[in-house]
Amino acid sequence: MTHVPTSAIGLFGQNFESPFDAIKREDELGEYWTGRDLQPVMGYSIWRDFTNAVERAMVACHNSGADPARHFADARKVSPSGPAAADYRLTRYGAYLVAMNGDPRKIEIAEAQTYFAVKTREAETAPARELTGPELLARAVIEAQSMLAAKDERIAELEPRAEVAGRLLDAEGDLSVGDTAKALTRGGVKTGERLLYASLHRLGWIYRGGDNRWRVKQSAINTGCMSVIPQSHYHPRTGVLVLDAPQPRVTPKGIQKLLTVLGTTDLAVSE
Repeated sequence: MTHVPTSAIGLFGQNFESPFDAIKREDELGEYWTGRDLQPVMGYSIWRDFTNAVERAMVACHNSGADPARHFADARKVSPSGPAAADYRLTRYGAYLVAMNGDPRKIEIAEAQTYFAVKTREAETAPARELTGPELLARAVIEAQSMLAAKDERIAELEPRAEVAGRLLDAEGDLSVGDTAKALTRGGVKTGERLLYASLHRLGWIYRGGDNRWRVKQSAINTGCMSVIPQSHYHPRTGVLVLDAPQPRVTPKGIQKLLTVLGTTDLAVSE
């Protein structure tokens, strides 16, 4: 293959012709190179060997904090003799990373490294130009897609919590304070039974009785946030029925309020 030894042509900032200029393309998103065009110019006769360099470049791109999907977009090259072949749409940065991760024994790789280093330097020192109408539209589309992707990630993050809250609000019956603490933790409010009792006390829903046991205030029952279950036991020796302190229970309405209140204050503290 005949090629121009770009590594020996000039210094940064000089204009020169190279095979990489000849295969460079441009669309509304800017300049780019295709993998199929770069493969022979970088000295690869086998596509699989070239894609190995591309895959290493994609890893380097990710590790640098850039988005590989932007710089190594999948593409298809139409073949007149058969089905479309796999290809890549490479930005200047993507092509540069491919050159940096190519076979260092190939002189074409050295030339590619020099070419893209020069072009990157030229782009960094060139004065900024005003974007054209199609370029502004393309940038707006890219930014909108990025915003939608971020929104989808946020929705995916919130869905589990919303599902838990929905199950709690649809639940039939009330929960003990211990079970309520577990449910709140699953809903994203990390707490424990002892700490939840303290939180309910600070909210004014419960108080300590004369026997030092927790009692539910009538106001919490009236608002539908809590309820009680009477408890009793038979004395082990006399067999007499003994009334115990009622068990405090939290209603679905109370759980809904706790999810809101404890999720936005420091009333609940993890153990």
